[in-house]
Amino acid sequence: MKRQRLSEQIAERLETMIARGDFAPGDRLPAERVLAARLDVSRPSLREAIQKLANKGLLRTRPGGGSFVTRAVDPQFVDPLVDLLQKEPASRYDVLEIRHALEGAAAYHAAMRATVEDRENVRSRFETMIAMHESGDPLKEIRADTEFHLSIVRAAHNQVLMQVMRGLFRLLQTSIGQNLDQLYQVPRVFEPLSRQHENLMQAVVDGDPERARAAAQEHMVFVEEALHKLEQEEAQRVLSLRRLTDLQKA
Repeated sequence: MKRQRLSEQIAERLETMIARGDFAPGDRLPAERVLAARLDVSRPSLREAIQKLANKGLLRTRPGGGSFVTRAVDPQFVDPLVDLLQKEPASRYDVLEIRHALEGAAAYHAAMRATVEDRENVRSRFETMIAMHESGDPLKEIRADTEFHLSIVRAAHNQVLMQVMRGLFRLLQTSIGQNLDQLYQVPRVFEPLSRQHENLMQAVVDGDPERARAAAQEHMVFVEEALHKLEQEEAQRVLSLRRLTDLQKA
């Protein structure tokens, strides 16, 4: 088999692993020797494959520092739905409804199937998310929130669910990014969010499927209701400003 063709196959395998969630954005790939042994390929072919993914923007390589995942591989259903959300913003709540159902299932199966490594990862992602609240950067906090939830989906060990949930998070971040920024800056919202996340994390770590599912669903109900309330408050604020402007003109 020609090396060029083999490197393409390796690149496809690595891309599949990234899409499946084996490696998340920001993760460093295993050392070249370790990864080559894991894939049962030669190191030169692996190097070529990594370069192909770097050229596609999926990996970033640092001389002497390894290779890092720069972004997730989105499922093909994402782009059409992004267009839909841009044309019909209210459909964001359809996305939240689907996420409500799927996250309950993900949490349930994660509590059943999580390995020791999975549980450590879920706890670590939770601690990072809480720490990011002190950063003063809502975008970093949102990314940390996403990675926490995806660590639970990853622990469910369902490749289809992982693909779908990754796409849904991309949709949510595209459609309600501004509202999410606001959500994380409201003290009355952050405190229950933190408590819900901790309950969810602990249920998965404790291996309690029913409690994990209930915690995930409670969290999603709260997020949807909080976003509705923020939108209503913003609409009321705009209406009040218009009325004030009209009075000033009168």
